[in-house]
Amino acid sequence: MKKYILLFLLLVISGTTYSQRFSPEIMWKLGRISEAVLSPDGKQIVFGTAFYNLEKNKGNRDIFIISVDGGTPVRITDSQFSEYNAIWRPDGKIIGYLSPESGDMQIWEMNPDGSGKTQITKIPGGINGFKYSPDMKSIVYMADVKLDKTVNEMYPDLPLANAIVTDDMMYRHWDSWHDFAYSHVFYLTYNDGKTGTPVDLLEGERFDAPDQPGGGVEQFNISSDGNKIAYVCKKLIGREYTKSTNTDIYIYDVESKTTVNITEGNPGYDLDPVFSPDGTKLAYQSMKTAGFESDKKRLMVYDFSGGNSKEYSENFDQSSTNFSWSKDSKNLYFISGINATYQIYALGIETGAIKQITTGRHDYNDISFENGVLIGTKVSMIMPAEIYKIDENSGQETQLTYVNKDVLSTFKSASVEERWVKTTDGKQMLVWVIYPPDFDANKKYPALLYCQGGPQSAVSQFFSYRWNFQMMAANDYIIVAPNRRGLPTFGQEWNDQISKDYGGQNMNDYFSAIDSISNLSFIDKDRLGAIGASYGGFSVYWLAGNHNKRFKAFIAHCGMFNFESWYGSTEEMWFANYDLGGAYWEKPVPKSYDFSPHNFVGNWDTPILVIHGMNDFRIPYTEGMQAFHAAQIQGIPSRFMLFPDETHFVSKPQNAVLWQREFFRFLDEYLK
Repeated sequence: MKKYILLFLLLVISGTTYSQRFSPEIMWKLGRISEAVLSPDGKQIVFGTAFYNLEKNKGNRDIFIISVDGGTPVRITDSQFSEYNAIWRPDGKIIGYLSPESGDMQIWEMNPDGSGKTQITKIPGGINGFKYSPDMKSIVYMADVKLDKTVNEMYPDLPLANAIVTDDMMYRHWDSWHDFAYSHVFYLTYNDGKTGTPVDLLEGERFDAPDQPGGGVEQFNISSDGNKIAYVCKKLIGREYTKSTNTDIYIYDVESKTTVNITEGNPGYDLDPVFSPDGTKLAYQSMKTAGFESDKKRLMVYDFSGGNSKEYSENFDQSSTNFSWSKDSKNLYFISGINATYQIYALGIETGAIKQITTGRHDYNDISFENGVLIGTKVSMIMPAEIYKIDENSGQETQLTYVNKDVLSTFKSASVEERWVKTTDGKQMLVWVIYPPDFDANKKYPALLYCQGGPQSAVSQFFSYRWNFQMMAANDYIIVAPNRRGLPTFGQEWNDQISKDYGGQNMNDYFSAIDSISNLSFIDKDRLGAIGASYGGFSVYWLAGNHNKRFKAFIAHCGMFNFESWYGSTEEMWFANYDLGGAYWEKPVPKSYDFSPHNFVGNWDTPILVIHGMNDFRIPYTEGMQAFHAAQIQGIPSRFMLFPDETHFVSKPQNAVLWQREFFRFLDEYLK
């Protein structure tokens, strides 16, 4: 077996005095880097950083620029408005970005030093994202188009009426009600800051492109000659939409104004098209299984000369995302997960060979490649995102930004250990163990079993602003974070096993992890807790009825409690149909419903904190209410925290701090 590897975060700051532990208040002082983009000559990087004001309960995002050789970043926007989507014009002379300064979100341009800020679009209602064409003769953008009538438009004599009237599904999605509008992709001519009349590529169509709710600029792209626009769309509505994952990639011809579907034969997701610089190919990711949103993301390349797609990942048992071409169109760079980390890889198009470039205990969230220079944004469980330059040949990484250096220097860090635990079916499972600052092996610590959501989402080296392991460790808890069955980066078989087996092997994996780690001399077996959100919240509810006295406290955030009521109130039915096996009224009833936590609630005997957001439409808040009421009626010590203005996530600063304070108040009460 692998040797245990203890990884300590070393803050190499001479003379540093660590005066405090990591806290919610410190966490909200951290700058949050995103959207790092290389200039066309590979010499500069433009990126955004958001900073939050806890007292004002809001944040502001500005745009910065830095040399690829490092140095001090220069803030090139500094206003009361948050700016987004900063990209280089293909000639490198101008930076385009989105700003709401004039009211709606519009495209603005500025010089790389931040001077000469000029608004270049006045699109009614604003736009949501854009890209320049490589030949700089056009801009492609996404914007909402209202196509449906409100009840007030249907009945003008009832101007104060307020209702949703629908004959179909998808009237609400993720965290918002349908607003009678659809996201469309537009094309307009561009000439050195002057723009023409927009052309709607989906005029009159009641479909979303990019696909919603999460699709952005990664779901459309423009060929090098500006004549082809690729975009992602699921051309289904209502009931058919909610049962399907069949997005396709469409190619719009600017001259003929015709559209062709190049992935028509594939019944699963097709996403994120990227044209090769020579215009002959298009890379994209594809899932081949209908209705399975967590299938392997295959690396596909469409050849325009032959009109066919080729899979380059057939013998590569990993998913592939975030594609970036080399200038000569011979190499494709991408991100892929392996053993609960996300690394950078390169594909040689001519040979088909895939090479891993980076290694280590970290996640790369995005990459950019220009003129032989490769950069990426990297995080770990104990380090927020910073930008790195990567040597393609050696994999050597050079940190370029130190946005959070001053904040990080004020506290002692947690440490992370990698352990491999034997499961009940004889396999090996990676378990991260996170230790408090000043860890003393001669002491006894309470421990938390962390149950991951998804359910198919790796416990990788992510830095979360809610389920933050650095924070938990700072409160003197040891965290046990297993990569149980159903989590990606360990091959597709490991990932796929969980579907239709929610209360099966993955729950045994949780028991294997906590039983193994709690046997260590420095963990107090009488002070164990289990925590988790979404599928992790379901896991906590299930464990509460099946844990055989292992745990002394539970925390479930936005978890599924009753599979029947959840199936009848969630919105994306493809997920429920695939992972549960179908509806609860089918004959025979899918066995998955036997795993529903409400079936075991009579066994509950342990204090539980239930948390939910009222605008969570994926797992409606009534699931949390049912769990809390079940505990209360049985006289089990329990607490309910409901956020009226939050979703599946808690994103507002003061709500997030409240979440953390209640989280630890409850754990400390029952585990300390």
